[in-house]
Amino acid sequence: MSVWKRVSFLVAFLIPILAVVGYYLGGGYNFLTLAVVFGILPVLDLVLGPDASNPDESEVPTLQKEFYFRFLTYAWAWVQFSLVLWALWEVQTHSLSGLEWFGFVLAIGVNTGGIGITVAHELGHKNTKIEQWYSKFILMTVCYMHFFIEHNRGHHVNVSTHEDPATSRKGESFFAFYPRTVFGSLTSAWDLEKKRLSKIGKSAWTLENEMITSAIIPLLFISSVTGIFYALTGRFTWEVPAFFFIQSWIAFSLLELVNYIEHYGLARKEIAPGKFEKVLPIHSWNQNFTLSNAFLFQLQRHSDHHANAGRRYQSLRHFEESPQLPYGYEVMILLALVPPLWFKVMDKKLETWKSENSGQILGKNAVKKRVMA
Repeated sequence: MSVWKRVSFLVAFLIPILAVVGYYLGGGYNFLTLAVVFGILPVLDLVLGPDASNPDESEVPTLQKEFYFRFLTYAWAWVQFSLVLWALWEVQTHSLSGLEWFGFVLAIGVNTGGIGITVAHELGHKNTKIEQWYSKFILMTVCYMHFFIEHNRGHHVNVSTHEDPATSRKGESFFAFYPRTVFGSLTSAWDLEKKRLSKIGKSAWTLENEMITSAIIPLLFISSVTGIFYALTGRFTWEVPAFFFIQSWIAFSLLELVNYIEHYGLARKEIAPGKFEKVLPIHSWNQNFTLSNAFLFQLQRHSDHHANAGRRYQSLRHFEESPQLPYGYEVMILLALVPPLWFKVMDKKLETWKSENSGQILGKNAVKKRVMA
């Protein structure tokens, strides 16, 4: 991997700086983070273009073990935790206008959701205790700890089928998808934990149920923070828990927007009742713009991620045979918020891809060989 590509992953750490700078400049500058992420970054994507380079497979075992890439994800966990605490302290100790408050909470939510949950997603797939702990630690700051359960044991099993609440269907708007994925994922995660505990002869109503602890821990966190701030300043500020829960909602709503984008209209064939074909790169939308891919730790190489969930972000590959999104996630998120525009762009894109790859969809031996190579 080139030095430039290694360094490019540091771009994510510029976004918290934008939130801090925007806050101290005050007023409309609180929207600086949004302007850069959803305005300047997509333009730079077009300028820099896509990156279709893949790591040499002979180098992948070494690349997978390099601590540098893990360090970046560990560092982000502490950056996010510090950013949330700092933001809550500023809300506790300063009066903000309505416009400033709105821009500030959006800026924090873009950080904790756009990048934070992306990092938590990466860490949650790993089998080391420390990485799994960091994943849950990040998810605690956005009140979405059940994602660790549902994503790994639910979504990756059922992706691109009607059994998966996090897979959007053709013709389904984001606003119809949103309640289905939020509440469906909660229900699915509860069922998964209930089944796990049942296998070892335990009731679901125990603190060993991670669904229960995933609800308790964020509440304990914000209660403790609010109490400590009260002790330090001598006043209770309701805006502190309000800010925490609103930035959490923004964060996990961004996650669900990304879920909506990643598998829209794609379906795995049911080969027997309740049994589906193997997950392949053609069951996820892919995108390869250089800057946004670095910014999101190569999450946009989602096709390889689902086909090979054990691959670390630095080793993910681009597959030409995968359906390709027309723009990076930042632009696709904006499109998803305007359903008529989304359908106009994506339904045509989906049908074109299906017609051009009908042979590939029906007979997948070549794709399987490419994935296993």
